[in-house]
Amino acid sequence: MIPDVPDRVYYRIKEVCALTGLKAHILRYWEQEFREIKPVKSPKGQRLYRRKDLEAIFTIKGLLYDRKFTIEGARMYLGRQQRLMDEIKGELKEIVELLEEGI
Repeated sequence: MIPDVPDRVYYRIKEVCALTGLKAHILRYWEQEFREIKPVKSPKGQRLYRRKDLEAIFTIKGLLYDRKFTIEGARMYLGRQQRLMDEIKGELKEIVELLEEGI
């Protein structure tokens, strides 16, 4: 769950640390461990996180700190969630195709 955060396109690592309560080295480590966190780099090489990165960070923080998952367990959980979302998207596409054929 993501708390109220300013609505912007990009957030610098210092801002993400302030919003999440995490240290920068933790965020950099999680970038290596979780494919859901993919900040872009500015021309000066600074990490720029998007809202979807923040959502992933808050989800991972909840899994690791609140629900006491291991890194591997959190990775497996997120992978399972992604597969479920992909399956739902596929089914929705099929429904749309059926509706379009019927019209």
